[in-house]
Amino acid sequence: MYTYKELGLSNTRTMFERAYKEGYAVPALNFVSIEQFNAIIDACEEKRSPVILLASPNLHRQLGAEMLARVAQAGVDRLKHEGAGEVPVSLHLDHGMTYEHCAHAIETGFSSVMIDGSALPFEENIALARKVVEYAHERNVSVEGELGVLSGAEEDGAHDGGYSHYTDPKMVEEFVSRTGVDSLAISIGTSHGLVKMKPNHDGTLPELRFDILADIQKRLPGFPIVLHGASTILPKYVEMINQFGGKLDETIGIPEDQVAKAAKMAVCKVNIASDGWIGALALTRKILAENPGAIDSRVFTLKVRPELKDLYLHKIDIMGSANKA
Repeated sequence: MYTYKELGLSNTRTMFERAYKEGYAVPALNFVSIEQFNAIIDACEEKRSPVILLASPNLHRQLGAEMLARVAQAGVDRLKHEGAGEVPVSLHLDHGMTYEHCAHAIETGFSSVMIDGSALPFEENIALARKVVEYAHERNVSVEGELGVLSGAEEDGAHDGGYSHYTDPKMVEEFVSRTGVDSLAISIGTSHGLVKMKPNHDGTLPELRFDILADIQKRLPGFPIVLHGASTILPKYVEMINQFGGKLDETIGIPEDQVAKAAKMAVCKVNIASDGWIGALALTRKILAENPGAIDSRVFTLKVRPELKDLYLHKIDIMGSANKA
């Protein structure tokens, strides 16, 4: 297969070192279609922002190793050829659940993998992460671990059940030292899915547990932290989906100012998935409703791309990663 260096991809270690020092987060953007992928590259080219391309296990299986590696390489080449210069791009396996899955991703050109053993007992989580780290570091691939469980469901149903466990700061030092992971995803109140926060009794939204984040930052100085489930769920796209035949009963996103605050602390990577999905589907529903006789999918694909680009430009601004290439 390929190594990530042969594809022109970047390891996340250097990305995170700069992000931590300068107080911003690298956007980690999930894509499930070529329109999303192109919009991400468009936005990063304009803003000269580093980016982490998130590929879920389902996408990895759906596209296949060869195609996914080549898609990522095409993005890198386009950035170089269109004058954006050296914009760092990482291809990251999001929520790899087994050693075998992570190893396969590394063998097929991923420059970063996440091993998610957060639902396992502490010792089992450590053992699994350590095994992946040993394999990955031999190939200079970075590894993200997770400690603490987010509520909500992943794309493949993992962690479904509506429960969460905040990360215990007292456990992070042992986890990082014994596993050797390069970054750590923690639970401080974000959530997977469309309802990311439970409102207070007065209808206001609570703050993320910045006290937990600050404690972890103190215990692991200079160590990059990852925030999952951080989409803001823009109301205009929810309304558009419901207006044009969809049905989303309840959605609550993470306030943008809270994402920005986390990015100025130890959080060096912020995962965004739901916002891209909702935006793409909302725009597709609207365009198809306005063009009921269309038989060519390009009637919506060509129009969705620039709208999604604007969404990702906004995400880059929230995280502060513009001109950090």
